[in-house]
Amino acid sequence: MTTRQTDQDTLREQVRARYAAAATKVTSGDCGCGQPADCGCADGCCGGAATAEEPGFGAELYAALDRDQLPDTALLASLGCGNPTAVAELHEGETVLDLGSGGGIDVLLSAKRVGPSGKAYGLDMTEEMLALARTNAAEAGASNVEFLKGHIEAVPLPAQTVDVVISNCVVNLSTDKPAVFAETFRVLKPGGRVGITDVVAEDQLSPADRAERGAWVGCIAGALSRREYQAGLAAAGFAGVSVAFTHPVGDGLHSAIIKATKPDADSATIATAPAKRTVLPMASDAGCC
Repeated sequence: MTTRQTDQDTLREQVRARYAAAATKVTSGDCGCGQPADCGCADGCCGGAATAEEPGFGAELYAALDRDQLPDTALLASLGCGNPTAVAELHEGETVLDLGSGGGIDVLLSAKRVGPSGKAYGLDMTEEMLALARTNAAEAGASNVEFLKGHIEAVPLPAQTVDVVISNCVVNLSTDKPAVFAETFRVLKPGGRVGITDVVAEDQLSPADRAERGAWVGCIAGALSRREYQAGLAAAGFAGVSVAFTHPVGDGLHSAIIKATKPDADSATIATAPAKRTVLPMASDAGCC
């Protein structure tokens, strides 16, 4: 096994352990990440302090109406940096996939937007989060949802089965982002779209700069720059790629809305050969916070 693979496996285990612990906190009745920053644990489990002016991470990034429709434990387990269900502009009857679905908040909101004729999948690698998400779905009475165990670098769904892929502050946690982009492209139907939120770095920050600002498991060291995000999605075959900063989450780091489209099968722009794999940087020093 190569040193790089060992490093990747170590980081993945750190991420799994952190989010398993977050799910356990919620199910045990302890302070959860969806609570206000002054609840006593926001800095430790959500990646940064939140304020009314700069919410940063968590359930406060959702509109009050959305929060009112969800079980409390779905809100408490919210670790995201935005609201991808609003970004993706979901429609009745669509099939949606949430990469890194956690406690299920975005899956449940997606299920409401696509209605009974639609479907919302959640994909997560953490057993504790999957158990919490399934409990939340049962409490919400959501019958058009399904939670899958797996990694976002190898999605356990057939090709061209999804209309929309969403994700909330998860892609930055992956140690193989080209694989995430390739899998996202594979499972989308022609004309399908990406509407995600993620932590993104300003272009002048090197991987070392990002590692100095925070841990990989804190959504900082593994963040791509805007230019890297655009290049990675384009290399996977996507068109109409945009990365727009929304609010700061650190020095030179922002929550961002990322959109892209898989070209229609009859589009002249669609690639006839596999896209060239772009190697994106991985920070070398990314200790757990």
